[in-house]
Amino acid sequence: MGFSPLIDALIDSLKCLPGVGPKTAQRMAFHLLERDREGGRRLAEAMAQALEGVGHCRRCRTLSEDEVCALCADSRRNRAQLCIVETPADVLVVERSTGFKGLYFVLMGRLSPLDGIGPVELGLDRLAERLDEGEIDELILATNPTVEGEATAHYIAEMARKRNIRSTRLAHGVPMGGELEYLDGGTLAQAFRDRRELLD
Repeated sequence: MGFSPLIDALIDSLKCLPGVGPKTAQRMAFHLLERDREGGRRLAEAMAQALEGVGHCRRCRTLSEDEVCALCADSRRNRAQLCIVETPADVLVVERSTGFKGLYFVLMGRLSPLDGIGPVELGLDRLAERLDEGEIDELILATNPTVEGEATAHYIAEMARKRNIRSTRLAHGVPMGGELEYLDGGTLAQAFRDRRELLD
């Protein structure tokens, strides 16, 4: 037995969120209806405005309310460095956690032929145009260390190599504060491959 059509529709719509299954969606729906209708109205209004007003930056493809996002428009950024990331969330993490002052290109995914995601879906034609402008000296490949992320990084590194542009890959391995006995074999093997000399 279901609830009323409106409640069922609300529960079904909440299930589109990542990590939200039927029980969580039901709990969220009941919370909004029983305890926080005003919060639900604000949520609905903010969602409607964001879905209508947020698009993609024409330079880097991140989410933006403007045709060119604030990072791309900032003349103080280093235009010779371009960091390649998979999602807009990755841009936020790099900005908050590092001193990187270059620009970004957001793939909105990674190569996955089985899912129908190829170079066109990732905007690699647009990336090629940027590389051909001659402004970029270094591509920093910051895709995730998954099979698809590594394949994507390799594909883009080949694009850079053909244009004589240096490409670097983020190091992967032992996290700060991590203990060797708790690492998986792949992470430890990567850490050994990416080891470096200690500086005096």
